[in-house]
This record gives sequence, C-alpha cells and structure tokens, in this order.
Amino acid sequence: MRRMLFAALLALPVTAQAACPSQAAMDSLAEALIANRPSPPIRGLATIEEGHCAQERLVAALVPSWGSIVGYKVGLTSAPVQQRFGVNQPLRGILMESSVSLRDGAEVPARFGAVPVIESDFLVRVRDAGINDAGRDHVAILRHLDAVIPYIELPDLVLTGGFTGPQLLAINVGARLGVMGTPIPVEATQAFADRLANMVVTMVDDRGQERARATGTAALGHPLNVVAFLVESLAQDGQRLEAGQVISVAGYSPTLPLEAGRTYTVRYEGLAAAPVSVSVRTR
Repeated sequence: MRRMLFAALLALPVTAQAACPSQAAMDSLAEALIANRPSPPIRGLATIEEGHCAQERLVAALVPSWGSIVGYKVGLTSAPVQQRFGVNQPLRGILMESSVSLRDGAEVPARFGAVPVIESDFLVRVRDAGINDAGRDHVAILRHLDAVIPYIELPDLVLTGGFTGPQLLAINVGARLGVMGTPIPVEATQAFADRLANMVVTMVDDRGQERARATGTAALGHPLNVVAFLVESLAQDGQRLEAGQVISVAGYSPTLPLEAGRTYTVRYEGLAAAPVSVSVRTR
C-alpha cells in the first residue's frame, strides 16, 4: 500500500507539472536538507497547487534517506498563523519514518537541521480505513483511531527567507524529526473527546522556564477537527488515510529556537488520569 501511495506522489497531472519546480530543483533542496545547509526560497512558487507539487517531488527525493511515508502533519491550524503566511486554511505535509524515529528522552544535536526549531505537538494513530468515512463527528472519528501520542516535533525550516504558504508547502511544512511518548489508548466516547479539547499542553525547559502553553482547542477548535480537515483535504486529491498511519496535530506552540545542553518537556494535563509528558535533550 505504501508503494502505491509513493507511486501516486509521482503521478502528477500534466497541468500541475507545468508550473511545478523541476525534480532537479527539488533534488537540490533535498540535498541541502540532508546536509543541514540553509537554502534560498524556491523560485516561481505562487499557488498552493504549485506548493503541493513541489512537496511531492521533495518527498520523492527524501524517502531514500528519511524512510517511507508513515502519515501526515497538519500545520497552520490557527487563523492568525494562516494570515501570516497568506493562506485561509491549514496546510498538510507528509511524515516519513524520520519523524517518528525518536522516543521519549532522546538526545539530538541542537543543530539537527539547516534551520532547526522545536514545537509542542500531538499525534493520533489511525485504527482502520473507516476514518475516511467518519465525517466530522468527534466520537465517530475516535472509533477509527487506536491511540493518541505525546509528541515533540523537531521541524527544519531550511529556507533563508520568503516564507509564504506555497513555500511552506514546498518544504513539506518543515517535517523532519520528532520524539514520541507513550501511546494512550483511545476511548470512543464523548468524555474522551472532551478531554482532548480541554487538555492543557505546556512546554517547559530544564530550568523550569515555561516556553509555551495552549489548550486542546488551539488546533482548529479541537484536535479531531484537524483529522476531519486532513481526510477532506486528501479526498480532494484522491487519497485516503490507511490503518497504522499517524497524524501530527500541530498548533500547541510557536516554532521555537533550540539551545544546546537543554532538556525540553511537553506536558499534557487533563488528557489522562495523571499528567503525561515527552522530553528531548539537545547537545
């Protein structure tokens, strides 16, 4: 199935290819990412469609190094951030194995990427393909998820400037690394949906300094609204979620710079009987 999805990424309509950056241009950006080398903005990108096309070509170039496709991320999940990038909707990116390769307590270089940053994040994991027909009802969506997972995203913004919606899409919404905590089994109940909405997500460092704080409603009003958006967005392009895929629900902190020698912990209060967390240390 993953092979079929990868093939679909390459089977772009002729109309989309006409305004898309060349595969050679996206190969060059992939080389910059792998080498942790900042890159200038991608020339000629003007529309969301062009950004998606560039993203697909970038992912095709990165899969040999960063691993196969394991799911998606959804960025720009609040109206103020969308306005800053000149768009009126969230943007989706593709997660590869590198984005789920690290576990709670992992240590990473502070300069793990070309333009490395850190975000409070959250994962949900798909139980079965019925998610594609669940609609927007939160309990119906929960029936087709098997776990929610504390998650720190470690994006790479790579570009030296020129951030617009199409440019952000072209760099795959910054997806690179991530640190996963212990999965929490999903309960297909309204009470569990309410806990997702009301949880408080806080990032602190080892000095006790609070770096960011938000509630579950920060991402499109509810984390499960992000899932519904992604299903609809994929369907418009003839794609579907698959069992086992993960979805990164961003929006619980701004992108923040990293300091070497620090430990960053993201805590989720109200999600489970006791607070849960996930941490990463930089060197």
